[in-house]
This record gives sequence, C-alpha cells and structure tokens, in this order.
Amino acid sequence: MTVQITVPALGESVTEATVAKWLKKVGDAVEVDEPVVELETDKVSLEVPSPSAGVLSEILVEDGTDVAVGAVLGRVDEAGAAKPAKAKAKTESKKAEEKKSAPAEPRPAPANGSGGAIEVVVPAVGESITEGTIAKWLKQVGDAVAVDEPLVELETDKATVEIPSTVAGTLSEIRVEAGADVEVGAVIAVISAGTGAPAKPSAAKPAVAMKAPETKAGDSGSEPLSPAVRKLVDDNKLDPSRIPATGPKGQLTKGDVLDHLEKGAKTAAKAPAATPRPSAAPALVPAGELPPRPQDPRGEERVRMSRLRQRIAQRLKEAQNAAAMLTTYNEVRMDALMKLRADYREMFEKKYGVRLGFLSFFIKAAIVALKEIPAVNGEIYGDEIVYKNFYDIGVAVGTPQGLVVPVVRDADKLNFAEIETVIADFGRRARDGKLTVQEMTGGTFTISNGGVYGSLNSMPILNPPQSGILGMHKIQKRPIVDGDEIVVANMMNVALTYDHRIVDGREAVTFLVRMKEMLEEPNRLLIDV
Repeated sequence: MTVQITVPALGESVTEATVAKWLKKVGDAVEVDEPVVELETDKVSLEVPSPSAGVLSEILVEDGTDVAVGAVLGRVDEAGAAKPAKAKAKTESKKAEEKKSAPAEPRPAPANGSGGAIEVVVPAVGESITEGTIAKWLKQVGDAVAVDEPLVELETDKATVEIPSTVAGTLSEIRVEAGADVEVGAVIAVISAGTGAPAKPSAAKPAVAMKAPETKAGDSGSEPLSPAVRKLVDDNKLDPSRIPATGPKGQLTKGDVLDHLEKGAKTAAKAPAATPRPSAAPALVPAGELPPRPQDPRGEERVRMSRLRQRIAQRLKEAQNAAAMLTTYNEVRMDALMKLRADYREMFEKKYGVRLGFLSFFIKAAIVALKEIPAVNGEIYGDEIVYKNFYDIGVAVGTPQGLVVPVVRDADKLNFAEIETVIADFGRRARDGKLTVQEMTGGTFTISNGGVYGSLNSMPILNPPQSGILGMHKIQKRPIVDGDEIVVANMMNVALTYDHRIVDGREAVTFLVRMKEMLEEPNRLLIDV
C-alpha cells in the first residue's frame, strides 16, 4: 500500500511553503514519524515526518519548489517496510555515524557520574505562535531547581508564560540571555539532573542568543543557505551577509530575505533628497533602520517595546487599515441598575463569594442585542460573512504590560454569578501575567470599560476580526428631562464601534437602543423579555 506525504497545516494565515531540503532519497527506508523533508515558510522551518513505515518510493516535488498546504510531496511504499532488514540496519548505521560526526549537542548525557544533562526547550505556547522573547531568568547558573519550578519567563505577543523545570537538579547552563528572541523548540538552558549536579561555576557566560538582530547570514560559522533562500538571493542579486538572519543557529530564512526586499522597496519609494530627523518613529520599524536620533541633553530613556505592546500596536493599526470603522453613541440612565445592585449586592456576595459588578449586566444586555442584530456578532472572511451562533465575549483588561482581552466563552449559557466569577479570575491573573494564550484567543464581540479610569467618552477600536466593540464609560450625575421635569440622574455614555462593511447604521443604532432598554429596566434581563 502507498501512503502520501502531504504539506501539513502551517499555522494561521500561512497557506504555502517552500521545499527546502529532502532528508531522504527515493529507495531509503523510513520509519513512522521519521523526518523525510524540510519545509520553509516566511515564519519558520519545519520537518515533515513520514506518516507510515516503509520505503520512500517517489519524490514529486524538488528542492526549492513552492507548495500549497495539502499538496502531495511524495509517497511511501508500506510494503517496502517488510523488505530487507538490511535497509533498516543500513539506516540505523548511517544515523549512528551521523551522530558521531555531528557537532556535540547537549542531549541527555551523563553528568558527574550521576543524573544527566537535560535541555530546557521553548515549549509550544499556542496556535500560530512560533517565537517569543526571554523576559527574565528566575534562576541563575548554579541554582538548585525542583520539578515544575519556574525557570524563566517567556514573553510572546499574546501573553507572558513561565517555563518550568521538568526535572530536579541544578541549572548548569544558560544559553540565551534575557531580552533575546527564541523560536519554539529552541534550547535555552541545561539542567544537571540528580544529586551529583555540579556546583555553581565561576562567571560562565551564556552562549549567544538563538535569534539576535546582529547575526548575519554569511558570517563566519553561519548555516548554509537553503535552495529556496539561495534562489531568492541570486535572483535579486543580494549579499546574504548584509541580511539580518533570524533562523535557528543564525540561518537565513526565506522570510528574512522577503522582509529585506520589502524594506528595501519601501526605502527606495520614499527616497527623500535629505533625511531630516523624524518627529516620531514609524510604527514598529526597528530603531536600527531609522536615521540616527540625537540624545536630548535634558535626559531620555529608551526602552525596547515588549512583544505584547508591539502586537497591540500592530492589531490596532490593522483594524484601522482593514475595517470601515464607524462609532455611534447613546446614553444609559443607570439609576434602576444601581438600585438593583445595591439591594442585592451583599446577599449575592455572601451566596456566591464574588462581587456583583456592572459588567455582567452589560454582557447579558449585549447578548440580547447580538441575538437581534447578528451582524455585530459576525465577521468578514474574504468575500463571505460568517454569522456566529455562539457568544464568546471578550473583556478588555488593562495591565502594567498592556491591554489584554480574555474571553468569556459561551457567555449566553452562564448566569450572573458565573460571569462575575470568570471576570474576577481574569482580572487577578491578568495583573499577574498568568493568562494563557488560549484564554485570549477568539471572541465574537468585545466590551471595554474605560469608565474605571474616569473616561467620560471615547471611540473604541475594533478587535479584528470582530465587527463590533462596546465602550462603557464613567457613571456621572447629570440633569436630564424626565417627562416634564428636570431631574438629576446617574448617566453613562456608551459607544459602539462597528465595521460598516458588514453592519449598517440602522443596525448599529438598533443594537445600542436595545442595550439601553435592557440596562434601564434590568428586571427584563432576569425574566428574558
């Protein structure tokens, strides 16, 4: 039986890759999950394993060829697995020889006669996340560590996570310094396991970071270029030593070359006669690629943007560039809701052990409006509109590191106490940087409460690919006309920013009016009318 080797899913928004190198030849014996070919995308290089044991009977795509997700790369003949044990023995022998001749890698090996050297690698931290930044080492070389004890903080563009030790022992080596970028799977440290772990060595310097801006392809000791990269470099007459390399071991990737070409094209398009000092740096352009910025003698401090802050900036700008954003406003009289909350707050907290806030009422009111105006809960995907029959409500939370948006899943199926419990938990863990990537992924609609900081009005920016976001604001006493009388009432301004490509003005206004009705008569939420 013949089994196909296909291009696997490569991550969110990645639809194709380049065949960088075949690791096996036609006729070679292969085992299940043994790597047979290396693919390269503009973000990462990865190995495709054999889906079955047998013999590689056919290679359909040569090195350097671009292929789409799902394309057939080659075939494995399962019948060949039972053929000669010679082929397997030969493969095993070849592997053994390669291991001997290969540069020493710190895989598990004896250490001081007891225990072994265990590598600490960057784990997979979420779909579509391929790299992170070493934020802070929590242990130093020579420190004793216990199983599951946090070693280092890794910062991604969505969250900060701690990487724990998988064994008990001593941290014997730190290979990547704080502040350096690393890819998923990269080795960042070594632990000497067991009681015979070495004592703290004298001032051992960590090795060079896995990914550093100054690493250049073509430098002494850099990795050879893959066929795909070589073709790009040759076709565009580029000097690889002048292109920043971000691949493992300083290898130049296809994405590095494409980024270099894109930046070069932008620079050429601008081409000003003189280069004045910019009043503000363009968004997310590395400082090293801007004209020199003189230091003000009165004092300045330059701090690298965190990955989270960079990602926030990118997404906000993406929303402005991609969506036709429009904001509509209304005001809500909060007197009835405040009275209901005051009447039952103490009993609610005593029964459920959580504070009764306003956000659960706004989430419940939003769900009523979303069911009536489904476009606000939808998204545009290509030339299609995706209407969602579930309600995952994102709740914007401000932290010292930046704004994060954890998601209350299936909020329509939760009661008030369950919603308040989830929100309280999110708030605590957001401040401690303990939210997971999964908890901040997805969401069909977002609510942002600027009122906690004193904001009276604002125009919130969409959280792509969502089509709507609600802004809550400060409750303030104002004179209003009630019937024929002027009374003082507790009022809140609310704002709905929506994507005008999918949501019409009439729908947006209707959405806010429906929310206003629910919040001004909160008992309607309780009896669902």
